[in-house]
Amino acid sequence: MDNEANEVFYEGNNPAIFSGSYELLEEFEYYELVDDLSDEFWDFYEQNEEEISAAEKELISNWFISCWNKAGDSRINLPVYLDFHDDIESFDLNKNKWIDSEDKWSDENSN
Repeated sequence: MDNEANEVFYEGNNPAIFSGSYELLEEFEYYELVDDLSDEFWDFYEQNEEEISAAEKELISNWFISCWNKAGDSRINLPVYLDFHDDIESFDLNKNKWIDSEDKWSDENSN
């Protein structure tokens, strides 16, 4: 993403430059709601959304950060962040800390 928060895609042919997506998990369990339980589930989710979202964020963040650290690729000289859609904070993977999402667009964090 650029400093205007727009997605930027490399459209050249250099295989050393990443652009696009990779499937991280080949297999995972997916559960569909039984139709007659859908309303009950969404009622529960809406009543507990703050707690559920916080638990999801913690679980996914811890897993991703652990994988990132195990990969140990400190050779990346670009800013790298873990973000959740419309969240107010981002995890700076180079500095290993949470920052305000708006701060990642500042010149101080883009070097």
